[in-house]
Amino acid sequence: MSLTINANLGGIENLLDELADNAEEAARPAAQAAAQVLYDAVKLNVASIGRVTGNLDRSIYQVYSRDDSAQGRATYHVSWNHKKAPHGWLVENGHLQKYKVYLGKDGKWYTDKKAPLPSPKHVGARPFVRPAQAQFPAALDAAVAELLKRINGGPP
Repeated sequence: MSLTINANLGGIENLLDELADNAEEAARPAAQAAAQVLYDAVKLNVASIGRVTGNLDRSIYQVYSRDDSAQGRATYHVSWNHKKAPHGWLVENGHLQKYKVYLGKDGKWYTDKKAPLPSPKHVGARPFVRPAQAQFPAALDAAVAELLKRINGGPP
């Protein structure tokens, strides 16, 4: 006994093409949703350090990377602007302080290279970017939720 089925799969092919197009268009919003979770975590970490001038907090950014992205793949960077807060690396990684520092009349901190400390002082790290990596699972969840919303035809 045999059974013959004739099926027009054109509708399924169109559906799969549409799903692929939706997934490609959803890559950037999904990546941004993940970046937002990490950005929020970094901002919270900076706030927990305490505020001296606020430059570090104002320097935190998230940005879409055209160079690291491609069709169907989006990349965002979350970090701090090194020009706005050059001390960010010292805060994130710790450092050895060799000279006295002082707060100028303009409200900025300065290093007095003419006044070395009697012995160098280790200033411990107060990381704010690295601990945000603990939020990777939540960032992935946010990306998946945004991707599914957009693939299923939800509002942009």
